[in-house]
Amino acid sequence: MADMDGAGLPRFAHGEAVVNGVRLHYVEAGAGPLVLLLHGFPDFHGGWRHQISALAAAGFRVIAPDLRGYNRSDTPPGVAAYRVECLVDDVVGLIRHAGEESAALVGHDWGGAIAFEAAMSYPGTIERIVVLNAPHPGRFARELRSLDQLRRSSYVLAFQVPKLPEAILRARNFALLRRVFRRDPCRPGAFTEDDIEAHVAALSQPGTLTAAINYYRASFRSRLRTLRRSHPINQPVLLIWGDQDRYLRRSLTEGLEKWIPGIQVEHLPHASHWVQHDDPDRVNTLLIDFLRRP
Repeated sequence: MADMDGAGLPRFAHGEAVVNGVRLHYVEAGAGPLVLLLHGFPDFHGGWRHQISALAAAGFRVIAPDLRGYNRSDTPPGVAAYRVECLVDDVVGLIRHAGEESAALVGHDWGGAIAFEAAMSYPGTIERIVVLNAPHPGRFARELRSLDQLRRSSYVLAFQVPKLPEAILRARNFALLRRVFRRDPCRPGAFTEDDIEAHVAALSQPGTLTAAINYYRASFRSRLRTLRRSHPINQPVLLIWGDQDRYLRRSLTEGLEKWIPGIQVEHLPHASHWVQHDDPDRVNTLLIDFLRRP
């Protein structure tokens, strides 16, 4: 088990890489085949605290970056800087920075969306992917015909308004996001108070909150173009799904064979959107078994 830092998060080796025109901060542990852990919203590399040590101990070289716009990484200005194509190129740049030609990706939420896109765009570079509670773009487009999913995704529309979402999320020292971390998980205490403070500190970095919301703004503006590019993913894919997700319907895991012929889907019925925090032991077992598979 890694030592803990002052925020209650494991202390790992820190590094920086300048890739695709931005400086990305990351933590690294272990040696072996390369695995990149890609976080989502409103997260940072610390969201993988239960997975980094486990994967390193299992014989993998693990890199968990703060994605562009988050925490200690650069926050380039403008919505266009957060188009999914830019995010994917960051990931490929990190693989090259690590001295490797290819790697496996594990992504949660936005990190999962990036992993899907990377597997489609760079099939020779992305060996396999694991996605945790993130929808495939083609399947998500169909699901948005459901009034229930539209209701669950209503915050995405709210994020399109300039400046107001940032003001609401920042109000009373991030009270709304603190409530999300306390309320959303199924496991009581999945986020400790130290965890919550670390997440708030990451989101409080200059420019981070607007950059994080710009992911949604850029996606909303380019959705049709992104969907037109959706084509089959032939690499091995594991989808881990917490069925108690407040934001994404369980039905998003159905009918994916059209886009991912060999997909493996694992449901965790008592886990939420924050599946890697609700049931870290089960998630780690699934990750290690899948990543070790020939």
